Amino acid sequence: MVIDEKLRDLKEQIEKIVPSGIAISDVEFEGPELVIYTDDPKLFADQADLIKVLARDLRKRIVVRPNILEDPERAAQEIRAVVPESAGISDLFFDPETGEVLIEAEKPGVVIGKNGITLREITKQIGWTPKVVRTPPIESSTVKQIRTYLRSVKDERKAFLRAIGRRIHREVTSKDQWLRVTTLGCCREVGRAAFLVSTPESKILVDCGEKPGSAQNGTPYLYVPEIYPLDSLDAVVLTHAHLDHCALVPLLFKYGYEGPVYSTPPTRDLSTMLQLDYLDVVRKETDKIPYTSNEVRTYMKHSITLNYGSVTDIAPDVKLTFHNAGHILGSAIAHFHIGEGLYNIAFTGDFNYQKTRLFSPAVSTFPRLEALFMESTYGGANDFQPPREVAEAKLYEIVTRTIERGGKVVIPAFAVGRSQEVMLALEEGMRKEKIPKVKVYLDGMIKEATAIHTTYPEYLNADLRNQIFRDGMNPFLSDCFIQVDSSDLREKVIGGDPCVIVTTSGMLNGGPVMEYLYALAPDERNTLVFVGYQADGTFGRRLQKGWREIPIGNRETMVLKLDIDTVDGFSGHSDRKQLMGFIQHLQPRPEKIFTIHGDEGSTIDLASSIYKRFHIETRSPLNLETYRMV
Repeated sequence: MVIDEKLRDLKEQIEKIVPSGIAISDVEFEGPELVIYTDDPKLFADQADLIKVLARDLRKRIVVRPNILEDPERAAQEIRAVVPESAGISDLFFDPETGEVLIEAEKPGVVIGKNGITLREITKQIGWTPKVVRTPPIESSTVKQIRTYLRSVKDERKAFLRAIGRRIHREVTSKDQWLRVTTLGCCREVGRAAFLVSTPESKILVDCGEKPGSAQNGTPYLYVPEIYPLDSLDAVVLTHAHLDHCALVPLLFKYGYEGPVYSTPPTRDLSTMLQLDYLDVVRKETDKIPYTSNEVRTYMKHSITLNYGSVTDIAPDVKLTFHNAGHILGSAIAHFHIGEGLYNIAFTGDFNYQKTRLFSPAVSTFPRLEALFMESTYGGANDFQPPREVAEAKLYEIVTRTIERGGKVVIPAFAVGRSQEVMLALEEGMRKEKIPKVKVYLDGMIKEATAIHTTYPEYLNADLRNQIFRDGMNPFLSDCFIQVDSSDLREKVIGGDPCVIVTTSGMLNGGPVMEYLYALAPDERNTLVFVGYQADGTFGRRLQKGWREIPIGNRETMVLKLDIDTVDGFSGHSDRKQLMGFIQHLQPRPEKIFTIHGDEGSTIDLASSIYKRFHIETRSPLNLETYRMV
């Protein structure tokens, strides 16, 4: 059945389900969604459960849009007339591409109304589909710019989504049934994550990152015949926004990829921010940049966001579901359902199987699971992290000791994840008088990343959400935090009073941390504190190994006299005990496990231990290997 015939059949089914009097003018696939166009959106709004019934019976993601949308200016006036003033509406964002209006309000519950009555009234009045979010405590320029850009390319994006929708829902033509995974990076190493999932019908790339600290072999094997040409890919799936998983996604568009990139909403926003920052860092170090901001914009235009738990068709024979990975904001375990019950495979990306100040533990229960590709960063036999309380106590002791002797504490941290965890620990330490009250300077992209965290409170754990919204105490807004947004202020911080400096990059491979280190390294009163993983080849790993002199270009050497400490326990990765605990609690238990994203010793040791304890077929693959699953 060709696509047009399939759409006519779906339209007939819809017309049989909807009550008489509701006219359906057209139905169309747009990305993974089936869009129903009607002149009667108000009648749809009166039927509270109609869309749920349609989604259940048709087994599709259903969106209803009016044929003619009311003028946004007039619609905004009508929204404010319907919604009580006590809701505190702060912003309205109209998206013509989806027919949705995003309502930001200080009290979302007032906008929704009892049992959704106010939302339905809004739909009846204006036709636009309302979505309600809480007003972010910190405004994100990244989020605002992405929304503005997507609105500016609405016609191009609509055409793109329709083309992708038709490609997703094309007929399955092959009589063969098989599934293969090709490892294009990230095996027996940390970084350049890239895995190709192939069936007779489709090809899907999971992640596309760079390898931190590597001058050579820093990119995945994107030229091999299994993946080439890139326009043969049906989809790219992004597990999270760290650069070793997302940095080279725009590069795909430079060399011919034209399809969608699936991620959670926070991952799209964070990855865009970090890719642009990555280009700035690379541009300062070399003339050879892998792509330009044009490719980053193309990535944004081709992005399709999915929330946790939303089962979505991304190819004729593949359904994707994201589950919380507990690593950073929006990080996801990507679960793929292949065929009509043929096979289920999941990629953990980076994950954390313990509750942190920011996130709930990674999900370990799935409907079905035959194979698992899991990270092994701390998979070695002796890779144990102390409890978070112990880690924070050690950090407090280092900060107190350094401040009391008149020094400054420099904490290199990833802009996303570790920075926010450290900020929360420092804020509580000062509030509860466990450390001296000094200024905490934030440099690099940390403040903007924190603003994106506050834009998506539903991705934070319940304790932090309650602290911010129920108790009215937002630790990110503490007076102790000061953003460094100029070189003049940076010089004042360096020459000023004892303080704490949290700055990018987390592995000392560029960024403002190098300027602080260069200025503060000669003073024995200062302390450099590592709170995250340091990959081989980075300056961070060299200093952890005991180096006290590092080259900084032009035949110049930086001599470090300051203290150097490592505080384990802040990592967003699971340690050895948590990795084994994750396998123990997996429901259902997979038939095969592949250990990836760790150095050679860690991945091999973890694979061996899982096999011995759980009797599961387990491997530590090499790059450029292909495994047939079924």
